[in-house]
Amino acid sequence: MLSARARISAVVKRALATAVEQPKVPNSANKKYKVVVVGGGPGGLSVSSTLSEILGKNQVAIIEPSAVHYYQPLWTYVGAGLKSFDESQRPMASVIPLNADWIQNSVNAVEPGANTVVLADGKRVAYDYLVVATGIQPAWEKVKGLREALGKDSVTSNYSPETVLQTRRFIEEFKGGNAIFTFPPGAIKCPGAPVKIAFFAEETFRINGVRSASNILYNTAAGKIFGNDYFGIGLQKVADDRNIRVNIFQELVEVRPADRTAIFKDNTPAGAGALNIVNYDLLHVSPTHTAPSFIRDSGIGDAAGFVDVSKETMRHNKFPNIYALGDCSSVPTSKTATAITGESAVLKHNLLAAIEGRKVEDKAYDGYASCPLITGRNSLILAEFSGFTGQPMETFPVDQRLERSSAQFLNKEIIPEIYWSGLLRGKWEGPARYRNLFAPFRSAN
Repeated sequence: MLSARARISAVVKRALATAVEQPKVPNSANKKYKVVVVGGGPGGLSVSSTLSEILGKNQVAIIEPSAVHYYQPLWTYVGAGLKSFDESQRPMASVIPLNADWIQNSVNAVEPGANTVVLADGKRVAYDYLVVATGIQPAWEKVKGLREALGKDSVTSNYSPETVLQTRRFIEEFKGGNAIFTFPPGAIKCPGAPVKIAFFAEETFRINGVRSASNILYNTAAGKIFGNDYFGIGLQKVADDRNIRVNIFQELVEVRPADRTAIFKDNTPAGAGALNIVNYDLLHVSPTHTAPSFIRDSGIGDAAGFVDVSKETMRHNKFPNIYALGDCSSVPTSKTATAITGESAVLKHNLLAAIEGRKVEDKAYDGYASCPLITGRNSLILAEFSGFTGQPMETFPVDQRLERSSAQFLNKEIIPEIYWSGLLRGKWEGPARYRNLFAPFRSAN
């Protein structure tokens, strides 16, 4: 007999599943399309799935070099040993929309004046409309010695498919001493992830009987444990209760694996940029992220190198036939897959109106984002808020600042199914409808 968890998972699969698609075979370039989407992540696939279904074959192309698609939010659970790495990946060919052409290549440049994308092999792809959804990538090189140290001698990161499995091994093998978890300056994918693994590690140390011999440090380059105070105050209390020391304005600048030391720049007013040398017995690093260089080099980026778009409409501020969403965009909200759900709905509405020549009011993105703040195997703070205003945007009629096992089950078992069967297929545009449904039952906190 199926468990309650299995039954719920099966219901979600049936509700969201669409017809099984045949694996895609990459196409050549030197063609023109109505819409070219750069990037085969959740943003690119959500948009291209809907557009290719509406516009039909030979109208939409996806430029994506990778052969594998990763559901990266699952890597926290992989690093904690609660999910297998295989559950986080699928062949890229299996998630490319049936009606879209897949160009398995990378982009060297965009020529917005010529409505052309230049590929790494020199071939060109012309477009009427361009959607940039490349995501961002870790900049390991910004920390001296990190690239060489990563994956060896208790230095790891959940931000790499090559090292996420090492995270679990190093946590399980930990016998005591300093366990350091870092948060970087600048842009970062899934800003809640760095602290989640610290909570998982603390719980594991207790289970393994080494907690009393362990000193857990969360060294963040930011000024607090979490950027949104509505949820961050409660998260800080959890850290305090579990004796996880949060050190603010501490920027990791170097790793010296030979003597197991990490060098932090103290950016507090009192520290004035002084360098602190800290010994580590376990070091989990969350790196700064950057957008692909072609964005800046092609003149479609802002000063920080992200695609320069309106935060409400997802349309480029200079080139009206270029759109962007997700982590590579300049939209000032958390860089998470949940933000993409709302962004994709807005982008598709506005882009389709432009393609069809309809004079309709633009749909506007409200900044919605969510960071499921995992605090243990059976506990999670479900942070939902506007990245524009910081105001909470809670879906459920409960105080979501509290740790809940039900929120953990939702994030660990249900949301991955929504991602694969809903978001990637253009059929999930976020929880707004459920938030509105539950609104009459929600009391002010």
